[in-house]
Amino acid sequence: MADRYGNDVLAGDWRKPKNGRTVDVEIAKGMVVEEPSSGFVGAVVRWEHGVVHLEDRHGRVRSYPMGPGFWIDGKPVSLQPPKKAAPAKKTRTASGSVAVDNVRARVARASRIYVEGRHDAELVERVWGDDLRIEGVVVEYLEGVDDLPAIVNRFQPGPGRKLGVLVDHLVEGSKESRIAAQVTGAHVLVVGHPFIDIWEAVKPKSVGINAWPKIPHGEDWKKGVLRTFGWPASDQADVAAAWKHILSKVNSFADLDPALLGRVEELIDFVTND
Repeated sequence: MADRYGNDVLAGDWRKPKNGRTVDVEIAKGMVVEEPSSGFVGAVVRWEHGVVHLEDRHGRVRSYPMGPGFWIDGKPVSLQPPKKAAPAKKTRTASGSVAVDNVRARVARASRIYVEGRHDAELVERVWGDDLRIEGVVVEYLEGVDDLPAIVNRFQPGPGRKLGVLVDHLVEGSKESRIAAQVTGAHVLVVGHPFIDIWEAVKPKSVGINAWPKIPHGEDWKKGVLRTFGWPASDQADVAAAWKHILSKVNSFADLDPALLGRVEELIDFVTND
């Protein structure tokens, strides 16, 4: 007997909207969408803070909250922000060496590098830290060159136990150069950089300045620099804040003067060539 009422009205997906279910779509510049309640049709020109901006063919721009409530080709969509791309794989360390994945840092060598000055040591760590950890080289802070003979005596350098030292502004004929000559030997290498202060080793353009200023002899160099630039220079906290800013501008070896690069690379080669 025929069903006088026809097919079961509840059969199938009776709850499905006439135009289909809303699907998520990643927004893209130039994508043409319609806001059906107003009938406005336009291309996506930008999006920000959860709002999408559409421009129609007459150049009119309207803004709407991102999410559901749009159509593309007559089908309901929910506009979603693009997924963030995965960060690019690091191929170089900050020093320019080839980055090595899935390699555990080597057990610390007996050899060491000492760096005079806290800021100097922080700069070495920022640029060469990855390389030094892979090589198993520990960098230690040297408060002053006067401490060097005692450090060398305690360290007892020898084959497979080398000591490399980077000192500030090593000038020939100075007390510091005489101390350096006193401790230098087959297993101890002392090198100095030519800068009045390690800040000068950072290229001016990386910091956003034209050049490092010339500070009169006898004036505190760091505070003189701060005053020249109009930065706070009242106390050591101001100096520390300025250095933090400068250091943040160093992203790789390209931000440093070659005169420092050569000295540090020389020390690394010295202590790693057993």
